[in-house]
Amino acid sequence: MSTSDPESVFTAASQKSISVGGVFHVGDAAGIDVVNCANEEVVATVPSASAEQVNAALEAAKAAQYGWWRSGPSARATLMRAMAGVLRANAAVLSEALTLESGKTRAITGIEVEFAAMYLEWNAAWALRLEGEILPSDSPDEQIHIQREPMGVVAAITAWNWPLALLCRKLGPALVTGNAVVVKPSEVTPLATILAIQLWEEHLEMPPGLVGLVTGDGSVGRALVSNPITNLVTFTGHRDTGKAIMRDASANLTRVALELGGKAPAIVLADADLELAVAGIIAARFNFAGETCGAAERILVERPVVEEFTRLFAERAAQLRIGDPQGDVDFGPLVNAAQLEKVSAAVSAAVAEGASVVLGGSSPAGAEFETGYWYSPTVLTDVTPDMAVAREEVFGPVIPIMTIDSFEEGLAIANDTRYGLASYVYTSTYASAMTAARELNFGEMFINRGPGEAMHAHHTGWKESGLGGEDGKHGLLHYTQLKVVYHNW
Repeated sequence: MSTSDPESVFTAASQKSISVGGVFHVGDAAGIDVVNCANEEVVATVPSASAEQVNAALEAAKAAQYGWWRSGPSARATLMRAMAGVLRANAAVLSEALTLESGKTRAITGIEVEFAAMYLEWNAAWALRLEGEILPSDSPDEQIHIQREPMGVVAAITAWNWPLALLCRKLGPALVTGNAVVVKPSEVTPLATILAIQLWEEHLEMPPGLVGLVTGDGSVGRALVSNPITNLVTFTGHRDTGKAIMRDASANLTRVALELGGKAPAIVLADADLELAVAGIIAARFNFAGETCGAAERILVERPVVEEFTRLFAERAAQLRIGDPQGDVDFGPLVNAAQLEKVSAAVSAAVAEGASVVLGGSSPAGAEFETGYWYSPTVLTDVTPDMAVAREEVFGPVIPIMTIDSFEEGLAIANDTRYGLASYVYTSTYASAMTAARELNFGEMFINRGPGEAMHAHHTGWKESGLGGEDGKHGLLHYTQLKVVYHNW
């Protein structure tokens, strides 16, 4: 497979997209088209795995897992670092695949490839750092050891918005702790995942079955989740799908780790640096057209500065360049027609409820936008907390601005949501920042800065934004289980 010829690579991905025991196969079901969201052209068609192929991939993973664990932590880390090297060596074709299937700009997809490699390397560094415990016993001739061991076989189901980064965000901790993994990428954006696994199989001596791959729609995911071979399901995606996974996993008491959606508030107090707040929230809302779970979804601004903030924010949003994601633009199209329809409907409903459109509110005009799934940066005012646009995740380049009369009111409105992923606060007062850190019911909080998690920290959601979390020591330990050994001599 030539990594210098993207078209041939995508064709290869179309033909064989199911890896069982390190051997790629086609699926039994009808193919699923992968569409270039900038022009609606079909880029590739990937097969859908049968229930038998899903089970075979899990069986191969189970067979590979014990030997992988017994290979030792240093050997595992060495292969993982080599996997990161393959990603970097093929960054151009992986970045192109990500741009074509997701609509992210080449600048962002280049960063995504690098982040994917870093996830593998950071977790590889933990190979010799996992610790157990030794406890005293009431018996003088006994010690109690608590040790961490792998879960076994992990089913990794990734979302369409950051497919390669999420793949390695899950593979990193799973592999370093001795697990085998079967991956199911989103059927909307499977190409970069398929290419990465094909490249690893081609260039590295991967244990057969260690990283299996099955493509297809939700039925393939359900087959993974409900199979008794699966010991842990790690999923990133929509809240409702996460709930369905919990129901399906409960049949076998399979553990789950769920990273779901959000409705992140951005509170701007009267004493905030407004230029800083505008820049940070622009990035937190409009990067990748707002199609990310930690994006700012609503802005709460204290009344004394709401007029000035709205003016500055709308001016800056109006300067954003939307266009072909292969070019020098700020963001490209939405991922598909369904997402465009959802965003457009959210704005129409908000206007019907009394919101005012300060900027945008429709798809951009021009020949460049006649095909593809485009929506302009949109700013809404006259929004109240009871409106759907203030309560339900939009996942697009639309932001409502609400006026608050006190910090306490802002905290109350921010917390009045089923979600609990990210939150943002802008203030120049230390006491206000610390109060927000104590009072906001969100797993992640950004004070006087824009978005972006650190992989050595932790990314976690409260309430209906998820269970388990990702990244850092706490995310890594979720891929292990405890064994207690009583040593009586």
